[in-house]
Amino acid sequence: MIDANKVNFEKSNGLVPCIVQDAQSNCVLMLGYMNREALDKTLSEKRLTFYSRSKERLWTKGETSGNFLSLLEVKLDCDQDTLLFKVKPAGPACHTGADTCFNEVNEPSGLGFLEKIIQERKQNPKAGSYTNKLIDSGINKVAQKIGEEAVELVIEAKDNNRELFLSEAADLMYHYLVLLAVKGHELQDVINVLNARHRK
Repeated sequence: MIDANKVNFEKSNGLVPCIVQDAQSNCVLMLGYMNREALDKTLSEKRLTFYSRSKERLWTKGETSGNFLSLLEVKLDCDQDTLLFKVKPAGPACHTGADTCFNEVNEPSGLGFLEKIIQERKQNPKAGSYTNKLIDSGINKVAQKIGEEAVELVIEAKDNNRELFLSEAADLMYHYLVLLAVKGHELQDVINVLNARHRK
């Protein structure tokens, strides 16, 4: 996190603009403003709290809708007068019900897209879904599938069939994401560990 004492609140009469970005999709969700009290509350509670210029009071995003913005990371810009918050949104960020205040669809891409589907299946099971069958089979079966897929990938790595190799790599990646979901983790948790190792 950041040192709140380094933020220049005086430059704009006690408030600093705050850009809010989805940590998974990298989509910009909204722009808000914070005073020192709002920043301290945000850093303490790990939920974004802003200063409402119209209501002249603090407000925690989601206090009415339940669509909280959980804080994952915050960065201070080069002039020390603007904050960038990377968050995990609990729902739409805009009061209109749109994903973002810029009326963009906040969809993850790449592995994030696949992970979202797996998480949705976990929370809202679908009849006939292979993902649900796998999740319902329990941790031992999921772990076993990881082992099987890893062996199949190693076997294909020894040959020169590009299509089969990539297919097995995709199978392993999918089952790996299911394992993370069953264990109650997300890909971002693993990325955080890798990032921490990189900084050492």
